[in-house]
Amino acid sequence: MLQPILPLILFAFVATATPGIATTLSTASGARFGFRRSVPLLVGSATGLATVTGAAGAGLAGLLLAMPSLQVAMKIIGSLYLVWLAIKIGRAGPPNLDVAMARPNSFLGGAGIQWMNPKGWAMGLGAAASFAALADGPGQLALLLGSTFGLAAAISLSAWCAAGMVLARLLKTEWQWRALNIVLALVLAASIIPMWQPH
Repeated sequence: MLQPILPLILFAFVATATPGIATTLSTASGARFGFRRSVPLLVGSATGLATVTGAAGAGLAGLLLAMPSLQVAMKIIGSLYLVWLAIKIGRAGPPNLDVAMARPNSFLGGAGIQWMNPKGWAMGLGAAASFAALADGPGQLALLLGSTFGLAAAISLSAWCAAGMVLARLLKTEWQWRALNIVLALVLAASIIPMWQPH
């Protein structure tokens, strides 16, 4: 029963575990706020990817990719949001010294990252095309892709969040925290570049 969908599971785990926007935010959130307070971000991001890949399986990604103006608008909004987040992370100090970053990212913030990322839609479309034979129709494919990618993202992002918590235990001084925040902010800002590259 599991064997036919094993390639899809592997694809989903590789796609969600490789460094990118969501993994960087999960690491930063784990380092600053710990696991429990990062749960809304993690669940939101996993849910966002599940809905994107599910919608791709149902056929919406084809429509999205056929409308260049909508793609450009998504890229602009997504890029501005990520630059704002990168600045927020980069300016933050240690958790106990900074009030401006007193709250972790929300469920909607996590989901929005996925909804505004054209790469996520392209990945969902690629998965829909590659694994369409596993389902009897668009509805079943949407359910299969959404649940597989959502679960894979939840596991992968939790691992990145835990890695952030480990980093937080190693950081003892204010300058170490500032250095980590700047590195994470730069990685997050750099993750915008692939969004603008042609597929």
